[in-house]
Amino acid sequence: MNNNFYIVNIEAAIFKQDKWLTVERSAMKEHAAGTLAMVGGKVEDVEMMNHVLEETLKRETMEEVGISVHDDMQNVKSSAFVTEEGKPVIDIVLLCRHKEGEPAALDPKELSAVVWLTYGEIENHQTIQSWIKDSLKIAEQMRSRRQDDVT
Repeated sequence: MNNNFYIVNIEAAIFKQDKWLTVERSAMKEHAAGTLAMVGGKVEDVEMMNHVLEETLKRETMEEVGISVHDDMQNVKSSAFVTEEGKPVIDIVLLCRHKEGEPAALDPKELSAVVWLTYGEIENHQTIQSWIKDSLKIAEQMRSRRQDDVT
């Protein structure tokens, strides 16, 4: 049996009307500097807590861009990979609706900009990694179905 412990990373596919919140990773970042990504981060320092993924995502969203999201998050996808340093990671993407606040890049060491993009703009964007485009494609399909249910 393998005794690896996984890093748990959570990412937010945040939408507002027909646009998705993306963030430009700082040029100071070691991994994927200057590319567009989703808000997110690692699950850290949890003891006994319910809704740990959702609470981590709320914390990361507030810390990184200063906004809040609604509680009705939905699982988009999960995946596993190994970092360049050999650390195993479980990555979870949650679909989130923007609740309040105007997003801004709060820590220049982490982010250099925030950008709202339509899915069409994301599909054709050159600095968005393929796995993020894949996640946002699924999220876009989920968002579209959600809107169809409301109308």
